[in-house]
Formats: sequence, structure tokens, C-alpha cells
Amino acid sequence: MIEIGLNAVIVAVEDPHPQVLTISPAGQAAPRYALPFGPFDPTRHRTFEIGLREWVEEQTALKLGYVEQLYTFGDRGRHHIHSDDGPHVVSVGYLALARQTNRSDETLAQQHAHWRSWYDFFPWEDWRSGRPAVVTREILPALDHWMAAPVPAGSPPRAQSREDRVHQTFDIQDGSWDEEKVLDRYELLYEAGLLEEARRDGRPAALERPATPPLGQAMLYDHRRILATAISRLRAKLKYRPVVFELMPRAFTLTDLQRCVEAISGRHVHKQNFRRLVEKGELVEPTGETSTQTGGRPAALFRFRHEVLKERPTLGLRVGVR
Repeated sequence: MIEIGLNAVIVAVEDPHPQVLTISPAGQAAPRYALPFGPFDPTRHRTFEIGLREWVEEQTALKLGYVEQLYTFGDRGRHHIHSDDGPHVVSVGYLALARQTNRSDETLAQQHAHWRSWYDFFPWEDWRSGRPAVVTREILPALDHWMAAPVPAGSPPRAQSREDRVHQTFDIQDGSWDEEKVLDRYELLYEAGLLEEARRDGRPAALERPATPPLGQAMLYDHRRILATAISRLRAKLKYRPVVFELMPRAFTLTDLQRCVEAISGRHVHKQNFRRLVEKGELVEPTGETSTQTGGRPAALFRFRHEVLKERPTLGLRVGVR
């Protein structure tokens, strides 16, 4: 028997952090963060998206704007190794973007929903101030130990060795960092038994390791994997579509825009290069107004130039890093 579930990764940016909307489902043995989710009911929902919007509004009182289908998660044993006695749940994940002006923390709290920085769940993904300490202090030593350990008998064959996969995801050899490989890194850390979800799901690599402080905040079921998929998608899409403006208010400064891009990408952006890129792409236009909230000289306010959508197909911000 197969059931269809719907999951929503709802993202907003509040300087300086990218936020994801979480809920605290009732009936859990311990408080655990989850994405808004619920079953698809074909008798109530004409489409998956209608069902998703209904569940999100019921659980968070938030009306979604921009929504796109993310991925279908249907692997056997998604939650636990020995969890196939009941119906198999196939989840359809969605990515939704929310502007700050649509947020109401008081209303959300009444619904037991909360915004959390996605770096609470993925602290190794925030490179805005250089390599995160958790990568050097905990992750790389643990992965070195995992690479040196023998591969258990009966493990599925892989085209690449453990060493190659670690080097490609964490780029140990040349010191670079591909911010789009969020899902690859999550799945590698899960396989190596370094995440709480792996221990909770009964994965041998986790059970064989001594208990250590968790790497980031765990989530219910495989919701952190779904979130990793959404972050990878959004970071990639940032480079070829103007999705960042779905996260911005109607009017903003170029500094606001840069901080939003940095928050999502997890990388520092060179100020002058960023402004030249924005100007060259003709993605924004001045409103003729200024903001004094910067604390210094009044800063010019800009808005997204919607006409650019009709002028060319590729409209992203392929930013460089310092």
C-alpha cells in the first residue's frame, strides 16, 4: 500500500540568516522540528499543490505565494531500516519563497510554528566568514576515520571510493567549496553515521560509533534530507533565475540584496563585483527614494525590473566570492 504525502520547504530571509518555517508535531516523544507536511487526499484536493497550500495554511496560518515542485521522495526505508510493515509513504516536496512582509511571528507561534535559520540544521554550510569551525574540528577528522575503515560486507557497490566522494563533496584537496552540493554532503554524512538521523534510523555506521554531540539540529523523519534538497535547488537556481527577488521586499537597497544573496549561497560576495553584476544585468531600477535605516548616509532604494523577464531567458546572479 502506498500513501502520498506533501512536504513544504518555506524559505524567507531575515538579515543575516536564511529562515525555514518549521512546525512541532504533536505526539512526539521529544520536541522535534519538522517541515509542514500532510497527506494528499484526492477527495479534498484536486491537485498536489492545492493540498500543500491547504496543509501549510492549516498548520502555520501562512498563505503561500511562490511555489515550485521540488522532488519526489520514495526510497524504501526512508525513515527507518525496519519500517516497511505499514503503508509506504511517498512524499512530494515543494519549495516556497516568502517575503519578510508576509511574516507574522505572533500568529505563527499560536500555531506552534517557528522560523529557524537553516544553518541551525546545516552549520557546515555557512562559509560567509570562511570555513566553519565544525568542518575542521569535527567533520573532517570523522570522515578521515570513516575513509580508513573497511567497507562492510554486503554494502551496495559504488562507482567511486569513499575517499573520492569525500574529496568531491568537501573539496579537501584544493580547498574550494561548491555551495550547491548540500544534498551530497548531507547524504555522505548520513552514510558515515555522523548525523543523529542515522543513529535514530538504526544505520550500522552510526551505531558502531561512540555517541557524540549532534552535527546540527536533527529533524523529524527524513525532513532534513528534504531541506538539503531544497537548499541545493535554491542555490543553483539563484545563478540562472531571478528567484532572489521573491525573497525581497518591494523596495530594497543594494546592500540588502547582497546580504540576501550571501545568506542563501552561504558565501561572501565582493561588494564592488556584486554591484557591477547587478548593474550589468539590468535586473533592478531605482525607485527615486532613499532609506536611512543603514545608520549612515541615505542609501538609494531599488526594485526588481520585471521587464527583464521578457528580454532574455537567463537572469540569475552568478556571483563571485572573495
